[in-house]
Amino acid sequence: MVMFDSLNRHFLPPYGCDWVHAPNFKRLAEKSVVFDNCYAGSLPCMPARREIHTGRYNFLHRSWGPVEPFDDSTPEILKKKKIYTHLVSDHYHYWEDGGCTYHNRYSSWEISRGQEGDLWKGEVKDPNIPEHVPNMRESEAGWRQDWVNRKYMQKEEDQPQAVTFKMGLEFIETNYKEDNWFLHIETFDPHEPYFTQQKYKDLYKHDYNGPHFDWPNYTMVKETPEQVQHCRYEYAASVSMCDHHLGKVLDIMDEKNMWKDTMLIVNTDHGFLLGEKDWWGKMVQPVYNEIAHTPLFIWDPRSGKKNERRSALVQTIDLAPTILEFFGIEIPKDMQGKSLIDTIESDVKVREAALFGYHGAQVNVTDGRYIYMRAPARRRNAPLYEYTVMPTHMSELFTLREMRTVELAEPFSFTKRCKTMKIKTTNFISNSHHYGTMLFDLQNDPNQENPLIDTEIEKRMIKLLVEKMKENEAPLEQYERLGLTPEGELL
Repeated sequence: MVMFDSLNRHFLPPYGCDWVHAPNFKRLAEKSVVFDNCYAGSLPCMPARREIHTGRYNFLHRSWGPVEPFDDSTPEILKKKKIYTHLVSDHYHYWEDGGCTYHNRYSSWEISRGQEGDLWKGEVKDPNIPEHVPNMRESEAGWRQDWVNRKYMQKEEDQPQAVTFKMGLEFIETNYKEDNWFLHIETFDPHEPYFTQQKYKDLYKHDYNGPHFDWPNYTMVKETPEQVQHCRYEYAASVSMCDHHLGKVLDIMDEKNMWKDTMLIVNTDHGFLLGEKDWWGKMVQPVYNEIAHTPLFIWDPRSGKKNERRSALVQTIDLAPTILEFFGIEIPKDMQGKSLIDTIESDVKVREAALFGYHGAQVNVTDGRYIYMRAPARRRNAPLYEYTVMPTHMSELFTLREMRTVELAEPFSFTKRCKTMKIKTTNFISNSHHYGTMLFDLQNDPNQENPLIDTEIEKRMIKLLVEKMKENEAPLEQYERLGLTPEGELL
């Protein structure tokens, strides 16, 4: 599995982009099945990775956090079944407080340091930072550290992505003749900041005299059109670097004739807004399709299907059961995802609807045509709790204020008779009520520019929303927070 972070499908040639230089993604599409209707589930980074491990939605019970003791971790299941698993990654959230239990689920792992604000190189003296306008990340905690890190990776071979793929290729060279192994190559790119080499920037030459800008804030667009377009080119250059290293994986699979017996999955966790709808980033705005609608490519040597498209509605939670099924391992009953073996073969439908969202924000559901975004009913976005036995946020422990609210919650079925802490949270996403509840018809409004008002369609989408929440054992207060009863009636 080759995984990128924040890889936008609308910047990829197989998904209709005609200006981004990514010939290896085009080559990948010719060698695999391309999914046209893949959606994220839990967002952002670590919630998505928990889904990859567990095959079930995370965001209704928990925000950003580690693998829990009761979780069914796919790499660990494989390891226990004598399938060798190996992770190579530069995704530094794996070694922060809120991700620290993921990498040890593998048989072995290697990391490459230096992405974004990774607390890597130590320099007391402030680094030299190019001039930048006030809203271009200078207040971000990782801004200073990122400029320290950049000094140590001026050549491409020293950049974390290049090191990560080099380690992945080394694993393949060492082990390709062996059977029963799972390699997870994961790079943080093309996640911001868009730090690339000049040869990739040269693919998008353009006149620009503005400030240094390769790391947008998560906010409304305040920059000039020229600055916005420049940043989009910087992102495209990062995509082209990803494409280059993806090509090395395709090359070695060609060279070693691995296509005959090796599955290849290429995926991402979510997308990113790069000026669309006058927004940058994610998390602070509704989960529009630029964020939720993701690229997915799978080659399954058993079917041999390639250079074909699939329209079935699939999600991140389907990756875990797909991998387990490939190795002939029984799928745990707590996994909500579905193996995509039949969908790869003949576009078999695996679900009527898909949930997606952030903990504490709008809860979203799509049936592939309509997207319904249900907003919190109250400005204070309550009641809202975290259910966990691992009280960590992204890069810090839960606060004492949060811990003083702890009460024991009765087990959910997926916690395997274990009670969890129920912790009151204000949540870092508390402004989603500003946007209200919205309904979109993707067939007639693919860019989600005109919210639809249709009572009958909304009722049907509420029914789907509630059905999927029940399947996930959503805590009762989540319905109350959304102004709904568990039966789908309005409060």
